[in-house]
Amino acid sequence: MITMTLAEIAEVVGGTAHGDATVTGGAFIDTRTPEADGLFVAIVGERVDGHDFAEQAVAAGAVAVLGSRPTSVPTVVVDDVVTALGDLARHVHDELAGLTTYALTGSQGKTGTKDYLAAILEGDGPTVATRGNFNNELGVPLTVLRAGPETKHLVVEMGARGVGHIAQLCRIAPPDVAAVINVGTAHIGEFGSREAIAQAKGEIVEALGAEGTAVLNADDPLVAAMAPRTPGTLVTFGTDAMVRATEVFTDDLGRPSFDLQWQGSGASVHLGQLGNHQIENALAAAAMALANGIDLDAVADGLTVARPPSRWRMELHDRVDGSAVINDAYNANPESMAAALDVLRGIRRQAGRRTIAVLGEMFELGDGVVDAHRQVGAAAAAAEVDVLLTIGDMAAHIASAATEQDDWSGEAIVTAGRAEAVAWLRQNVSAGDVVLVKASRGAALELVAEALLDQPLHDTPAEGGSTR
Repeated sequence: MITMTLAEIAEVVGGTAHGDATVTGGAFIDTRTPEADGLFVAIVGERVDGHDFAEQAVAAGAVAVLGSRPTSVPTVVVDDVVTALGDLARHVHDELAGLTTYALTGSQGKTGTKDYLAAILEGDGPTVATRGNFNNELGVPLTVLRAGPETKHLVVEMGARGVGHIAQLCRIAPPDVAAVINVGTAHIGEFGSREAIAQAKGEIVEALGAEGTAVLNADDPLVAAMAPRTPGTLVTFGTDAMVRATEVFTDDLGRPSFDLQWQGSGASVHLGQLGNHQIENALAAAAMALANGIDLDAVADGLTVARPPSRWRMELHDRVDGSAVINDAYNANPESMAAALDVLRGIRRQAGRRTIAVLGEMFELGDGVVDAHRQVGAAAAAAEVDVLLTIGDMAAHIASAATEQDDWSGEAIVTAGRAEAVAWLRQNVSAGDVVLVKASRGAALELVAEALLDQPLHDTPAEGGSTR
């Protein structure tokens, strides 16, 4: 954040200053994650009114509040807090000379790509990147407002739940480099079709100026078709693209290595994350960095040392008994489910370890929700999982579809909720097993993964759950 008085903030956002203060820190909306000397943004929600926490926010480190009514502490009062927050972020962005802004979107892999890119850019200079999944009309301006005069790189993840959303986010943080990773079925319930999702995602490259660079996935036809929509320079990543991976090798636990190719040169990359689907994320991040002139060897080194801070995304935890838990419970859609199951298949084939897939429900899939879960069941069977344990009524369709596959010899366990699933797992997981835990965020299956890591597992199988 640049240094601004309350009066200056009020002028920028068209509000009225009540009191006096000087803001030097970022902005925040949750008193549990304050920004020192920052601005507390008071949002009125369905159940909580941020204005009621103004004094608590100041006690936590804020010096002022942005809200829709006066509080007992220095406050800028505006008609629309969310609009004002975006206006303030755009003003700060415009004041930061020498800042390069990287914006990215996709149906899956946004956060992984963002984390890879941040790891690369941090080796080149001070970098601010989206925390967690702060990728909406609140998260994007909060990310921008963490940047200051010393910031060289700004990495902004952008999500959308409708046409026009990403265009608005780009008005808050105009990108110099913009990337579309893929177009899948996440949030298809809101959009209605993948084509509508592509229309919305493509707004990110339309926001570029002629001097900007669009980074597109050449392996995704809906993404590749966005090339005419941008006035900027085009850089592609993928199998036979400008930025590509060759000599791919995966170790016993599914960690890929490859040669990163760019403009006739190559550099070795060894990823610390599980799954060949991470290669797409890594290539997208590499393409964005290379497009802005970062050295190829520096890009490869950044990818190799990257340990993304975002939690519950293919987190590998080794237990003392020799079993392993892969916590990928942050979110899920049919494509990311298939990718995670493919990791299990690789581990089973290369290391010979028994694999257990603990899968919960996927949300926001619209009318095709049952078919989507059945699609995952077929993918689980194709991945040759030894045990498929589902949690929840909708996830039971995953088990049903898996058992209908003639060539699958695994076991399906159907449970109604997390407690029943944990009880079965604690009694049936053995040393050497690899357990994948994955579902949409609302299913909260990280609690299942954490329960397995907090409590001993038993070597002696016991009865529990219903078997199909």
